[in-house]
Amino acid sequence: MPILNRAAELQADVTEWRHHLHETPEILYEVHATAAFVAEKLKEFGVDEIVTGLGRTGVVGIIKGRGNGKRVIGLRADMDALPLQEITGKDWASKTDGRMHACGHDGHTAMLLGAAKYLAETRNFDGTVAVIFQPAEEGGAGALAMVEDGLMDRFNIAEVYGMHNMPGMPVGTFAIRKGGIMAAPDKFYITIKGRGGHAAEPHRAIDPIAIGAQIVSNLQLIAARTANPVRSVVVSVTRFQAGTTHNIIPETAELTGTVRTHDDETQDIAERRIREIVAGIASAHGATAEVIYERPCPVTSNHPQETDNAARAAISIVGENNVDTDVDPSMAGEDFAFMLKARPGAYIMIGNGDTAGLHNPAYDFNDEAIAYGISYWAKLVEQRLAD
Repeated sequence: MPILNRAAELQADVTEWRHHLHETPEILYEVHATAAFVAEKLKEFGVDEIVTGLGRTGVVGIIKGRGNGKRVIGLRADMDALPLQEITGKDWASKTDGRMHACGHDGHTAMLLGAAKYLAETRNFDGTVAVIFQPAEEGGAGALAMVEDGLMDRFNIAEVYGMHNMPGMPVGTFAIRKGGIMAAPDKFYITIKGRGGHAAEPHRAIDPIAIGAQIVSNLQLIAARTANPVRSVVVSVTRFQAGTTHNIIPETAELTGTVRTHDDETQDIAERRIREIVAGIASAHGATAEVIYERPCPVTSNHPQETDNAARAAISIVGENNVDTDVDPSMAGEDFAFMLKARPGAYIMIGNGDTAGLHNPAYDFNDEAIAYGISYWAKLVEQRLAD
């Protein structure tokens, strides 16, 4: 059960595309050069239709099979990079200061382009494939923008699939699970208003730093003492900003953080308790506080049948022993969730080997995974749209 011969033959070309994309990273919706590169390649491959500007800067290529089948499946890759300074020292390292492909979206795009080339050459399927290249996955809700711009209805997509590389998983392995595989990445912003004063006279002030410290400590009790212990929840305060110098108690303090959950009930509990804890502690000390709570993206939840479809395709490439079908869910977020809300589908992990972690300045996508990714996409299409 090896990778496809044609995928192996495409390895060198796809690696070259990947390195080009890595050198020229773009952020959020400003992926104009990347989208143009993708559209140019799709044109070279002879796909039947190319649509640009969907969801602002997304690209969709339509590839029709040999038969008369009406079923359409979507394959999605993300295109955007991160605002991070690269330190890999690779020959193909980012040429733009402060931007790099630290999450492997260059690899995702390149692998889907390789699969598009293969599918356009062979057309060994009965139906239609929509290859979807999405902007703004990294916090911009590009998947939602494409869905709201008519992605699913315009192309009559019946099922949609996504794939992401995973450092620490060996190359040549896949992992998936039914239900929640990625978390809802909520955000919260807390502003505490006390009363400023001289640090030598704290009794005349209302110290927002001391109040904020108590809030930080008590927020940890949401996971420890409020949420159901068999349901995952993370509450992390990631920014605490207050004061200007050593001898002034400031007027205000600001806290920022994230909540990660895998189900709506726990998500609701976390938001409610944050509001209660902040209000209660602030009031007890004579301060006031405001909480802004945002839910930018839902849980990425795989549909049961489509998860089986994805697992079967992966097993056909690497064998049953190399596909984990009940992987532990991640607490990271993924806006592919919006596509899974719109249509049934599944999101799978592909091994990236022993590399630096995602969102790390030393990270680089592992080119050895390319042929496995192309093969997976090709097999998924040929199995789902069999003659």
